[in-house]
Amino acid sequence: MSLNEAEPLPIAEASRRGVSKLVADAEGGRPTILRRHSEPVAAIIGYQELLRLQGLERDLVDIALVLARAATDNGRRTSLDDVIEGLGYTREQLEAMDEPR
Repeated sequence: MSLNEAEPLPIAEASRRGVSKLVADAEGGRPTILRRHSEPVAAIIGYQELLRLQGLERDLVDIALVLARAATDNGRRTSLDDVIEGLGYTREQLEAMDEPR
């Protein structure tokens, strides 16, 4: 069941039902939307559903990043040597530096 199909429930009624019943419903795949003055203010969902939604969120962030990079890619590439030179070094200078201990 999706959150769009979740039972809307006033907070006072949710309190009467009790936490155990609400948790059991969420574990069983039946989320509850808590309302205050007819406005949704919270959702009770199962933990596995939360993990699924977090995974989707991560995927969407990755997709947005890929799309943004694709939209702004002008095809120009910068070599590592150009970056090193832009920072004021040469490869030889970097190779000669002491390694961190």
